[in-house]
Amino acid sequence: MRVKFWGTRGSVPTAMPNDDMRSRVVRVAQAVLDSGSKDVEAIVGEMPFHLRGTYGGESSCVQIETGGDEYVVCDMGSGARRFALDCLGRHGPGSPQTYNVFQSHVHWDHIMGFPFFVPAYIPGNVVRIHGCHDVLEHAYRRQQADPSFPVHFEFLGSTIEFVQLEPEQTYEIAGLAVTPFRQLHAGDSYGYRFEKGGRTVVYSTDSEHKLEDKETTDYFVKYFRDADVVVFDSMYSLAEATSLKEDWGHSSNMVGVELCHQAGVKKLCLFHHEPIYSDEQIDQVLAETQRYEEIMRGENTPLKVLASYDGLTVEA
Repeated sequence: MRVKFWGTRGSVPTAMPNDDMRSRVVRVAQAVLDSGSKDVEAIVGEMPFHLRGTYGGESSCVQIETGGDEYVVCDMGSGARRFALDCLGRHGPGSPQTYNVFQSHVHWDHIMGFPFFVPAYIPGNVVRIHGCHDVLEHAYRRQQADPSFPVHFEFLGSTIEFVQLEPEQTYEIAGLAVTPFRQLHAGDSYGYRFEKGGRTVVYSTDSEHKLEDKETTDYFVKYFRDADVVVFDSMYSLAEATSLKEDWGHSSNMVGVELCHQAGVKKLCLFHHEPIYSDEQIDQVLAETQRYEEIMRGENTPLKVLASYDGLTVEA
């Protein structure tokens, strides 16, 4: 399996401010001039990620590539628009496809991309939206009702199905064993454990973890256990998560490391980035998390820590 990120920001899509872009261009240009080299690509390739790339600004949308015939994607944040364009680029609009959506919850930043998900408008396509909330269909329909959006849900040309799942039950869907599990977030959120061919990917966003509660911690460790990749909500710093923003429904990078160490996870992907953070700040969060992992590893399995960005692909 592979994990492909189409949207990695939390709460609201965000664009790079003009001042940040201008500052980046100046810094890169100065570095190239100072090097005296004509191999610009090589010079840029050695720069920190926040100068040579960007984490992007789309809200949550993560594809699980299974090698099967059906698409699997978690959440329909604004990143779903680019995901749709990629799918159409592969098949064209005349080749019917099946899309399996697994919804963590129905807060707007996680469904806002659906009205721009082009395959939903094309007859012959099947879009199955799976989730544990009984308001799943209502939330999807409401955002395309007057006065919020000009194209009503009823005008979508594809076959759209809403599939109610029960937490802690395992389902066979699109060649995967899929197990949803409940998380602490306003209105509830659900993570998903995906398993196929001895590989495991866990998608866990919009969840607040309080490690002092051993029973709850053990619950999450069970669903993270031996995962090859865990996509983890690390929106806040540890200080924010335990003080100013306690009970806001999100977690921290440090807690992600703790849970993944206990569960024997191989790769931790920091996700649902704070929208006010610049690329440079996310780089700093990543570096701090990697240092923390090394310090706290002890006898635990080494954990590779990455910061997800729009367009990143991670092998499971």
